[in-house]
Amino acid sequence: MMSLTSAPGSRPLRRAVTPVGRQTESPVVELNVGGEFYTTTLGTLRKLPGSKLAEMFSSSAKACLDAEGRFFIDRCGTYFGPILEYLRSGQLPTQHIPEVYREAQFYEIKPLIKLLEDMPQIFGEQVARKQFLLQVPGYSENLELMVRLARAEAVAARCSSVLVCLVQNEKDDANCADALRSLEADKRSVVKFGPWKAALDIRDLLDCMNMDIEAQGYQELRLPTQVEDGMMMSTVMTSIN
Repeated sequence: MMSLTSAPGSRPLRRAVTPVGRQTESPVVELNVGGEFYTTTLGTLRKLPGSKLAEMFSSSAKACLDAEGRFFIDRCGTYFGPILEYLRSGQLPTQHIPEVYREAQFYEIKPLIKLLEDMPQIFGEQVARKQFLLQVPGYSENLELMVRLARAEAVAARCSSVLVCLVQNEKDDANCADALRSLEADKRSVVKFGPWKAALDIRDLLDCMNMDIEAQGYQELRLPTQVEDGMMMSTVMTSIN
């Protein structure tokens, strides 16, 4: 479900009512990133104008603070450290490259993204992933629709879930047409992927969806995949980071 609550286990949050620039008299900034604490400067956080991270700490941005007054970012704190180190000194990470790469995409640290994409761990994965997704017709459009539906539901109800239907071949596509119409008549948010001709691993497809959802600033909770009327269905529940 898409919710605007804090991450499990985190301290209660309070929303600042003044811009970041006015909230912070000192250039030194204390951060709480997913429960891990960092100390840095506004200059470091704003080092790359146009990045999402710089925008978070622009003079016009509203600050989200934890109970101790630290600036709170609801992302995995473990992989924020390497990004901060890159902004400080230009040092590239040597461990957890895929995870740091995803966080760099979220914060839109473009120079770091480009450098990581040249590393073997990312280059090989990116090439294989692009070839994989080329076999799924309309993947990008369906992913965009899924996020748009979830966002629209969240505006009205502050929570949402999207039913993802995976149809592997044309025969199953024809068999499940009535089931899809019934779901849509019941006002269920449904996005269909497929059919496709190549032999694809459903789990790999769902993992690609998860990666792309996280890159847009969402967290995904995927319920177990079920087979109904010739189609595989998985309810994808998201929350805003």
